[in-house]
Order: sequence, then C-alpha cells, then structure tokens
Amino acid sequence: MLYNPIKEALWIRRQQIKFRIDKNLKQKFEIFCNAVGLKMSTAINIFINKVVNENKIPFETSLEIPNQETIKAIEDIENNIGLSQEFSSVKELMKALNDED
Repeated sequence: MLYNPIKEALWIRRQQIKFRIDKNLKQKFEIFCNAVGLKMSTAINIFINKVVNENKIPFETSLEIPNQETIKAIEDIENNIGLSQEFSSVKELMKALNDED
C-alpha cells in the first residue's frame, strides 16, 4: 500500500466521539442511512457540519414513505393502467392538451 501523506494528515485531524444510543433507535437510523445510501458516520458528520455552519438544528431531510393511494397510482402508471394515450413527443402531448379545450 502506498503512503499517502494527505490522507494521513486528514486522519490525524479527525477526532472520535463516543456516545450511547438506544439499540432500537440505532437500528432504525442504520436502516434509514442504508436507504439513502449513507454510512451512519457520514450522516452524523453532515448533521454536525450543518449545525456548526447554520448555527441551528436542521431537520429538513426525510425519507418520504408514500401512502397506499400513491403506491397504487405508481403501480397503475408502471403497468399502463388508466392512461389515456401515449405520446411520442412533448409537441404531440401539448397539441393533445390544447385541442381538448
């Protein structure tokens, strides 16, 4: 393995934080992080950076879970159920929309 002085310098500057968290809460957080493609440590670092940079607690990001009606609508679209017709271009779609008036 090649020596990388930049990587080593970044590693030296890093500090470790240890804290206790409820086991169930940790599992749910891990599931969320996996769902959005993050490691838990990355998510915590993002949180800490936002707090420091914005001087406030940020709670703007969420994993939205669609309700049953939305799930059904998505499935219908994926299966071409209830669609009026197909269009080969935006121009064709706009013509059909404008002709309905």
